[in-house]
Amino acid sequence: MFYIVLAFLWISTLLYVIMGGADFGAGIVEFFSRKRAKGRVGKIMYHAMGPIWEANHMWLILIIVILFVGFPDIYTTAATYLYIPLIILLLGIVARGTAFGFRHYDAIQDNMQKLYTKVYVYSCLIAPLFLGIIAGSIVSGKIDTQTNNFMDAYVYSWLGLFPILTGVYTIAIFGFIASIFIIKETGNNKEEKNYAIFKAKQMSIVCVVLAVCTYIAAYRNNIPLAEWLLGNPVSLTCIMLCSLSFIWMWYLLLKKDTYFLRIIAGSQITLLFTAITYSLYPTLVRIKGSKGLSLLTNNNDQSVNYLGAALLLGSIFIMPSFIYLVYGFSKKKFW
Repeated sequence: MFYIVLAFLWISTLLYVIMGGADFGAGIVEFFSRKRAKGRVGKIMYHAMGPIWEANHMWLILIIVILFVGFPDIYTTAATYLYIPLIILLLGIVARGTAFGFRHYDAIQDNMQKLYTKVYVYSCLIAPLFLGIIAGSIVSGKIDTQTNNFMDAYVYSWLGLFPILTGVYTIAIFGFIASIFIIKETGNNKEEKNYAIFKAKQMSIVCVVLAVCTYIAAYRNNIPLAEWLLGNPVSLTCIMLCSLSFIWMWYLLLKKDTYFLRIIAGSQITLLFTAITYSLYPTLVRIKGSKGLSLLTNNNDQSVNYLGAALLLGSIFIMPSFIYLVYGFSKKKFW
């Protein structure tokens, strides 16, 4: 059951990055769109993400439940030392969802819509920023469980160049996913399609630039990011395939051939995520001055067994419904 639980944890995290990323990315693309295009971009994104936008958070809830029940020491350590960015992330998620709901479903359309829009787009930036900061902090080894100093324990555990750049990089990735997603939704409108392709090119370039910046920050902070990505055959293969698919994606963007773009973008995120998680396994949280918290030694065996059975049973009911929801909503245009 241990590896079944681990598979659910890995898949849930990946799906939250891809589908939740497209969700948050909708606001990011809208934020970075030209003023005259913001309204139209917002409507396209609403059409694309509207019916399933809250369903994406199911994956985040699943991640929290798996860590809380199966790996309580890891959950407690991360939640304790990273509670400040976690609270800001939660506020961003709540504000984003609330503003989205009021903006699109409010019975009265008045000037308050401008306020809802501002809350929506800014929370779409804040939530991914702190999600990335948390991810960067977990792998950077900055969490110090031996200190009695408040700043070292609860502020400098996440406030640093590498975690912040990881957060900014996460914003760029989410914007990239959404910009690819929006292309198909423009239909036969040539002007909108050209603009969406332009945003996809723009976001992909920003992703590359920020990836280089994040690597430099990792090098300056003695974080072995290059070793994780290139130091073993599996991760190296993933990175090579990701690079090749990036070239293919640009070829298709230049030809304005949008048929496989969603598949390519999803594959790139999957390959990058696989490269990093494979290198780090079994360590999930790197701790300052120690080897970190391992999934193999920091789990509750009995709880993991029950959790695995519950996840298998739950997936029988939830997954078909979720797949049908996405399929029905996309009107057979998912890829």
